[in-house]
Amino acid sequence: MFGDDDYPAYTMGRAAEITGASQDFLRRLDEEKLITPFRSAGGHRRYSRYQLRLAARAREMVDQGTALEAACRIIILEDQLEEALRQNEIFKRRNEAREDLS
Repeated sequence: MFGDDDYPAYTMGRAAEITGASQDFLRRLDEEKLITPFRSAGGHRRYSRYQLRLAARAREMVDQGTALEAACRIIILEDQLEEALRQNEIFKRRNEAREDLS
């Protein structure tokens, strides 16, 4: 479970420490829909390593002068592009495999 990048292993306090961001900053990322933390049975936010990477990237961009809303949008688009490229590579390999069988 801890080897899983999507496992919500980190509390808000620990996530803030790891990313160098404030807890308020993490809440704002949730409001901007960059990351949606898992909620424990008690309603506490829990973050995954993947979400911490996104939060750290957002903090870096904001520290460099990018508006939070713009930083979140850029990161979302970068993430979508990376996923599309990954899917495209899978599709390409499947087509090549089919052609090899013909």
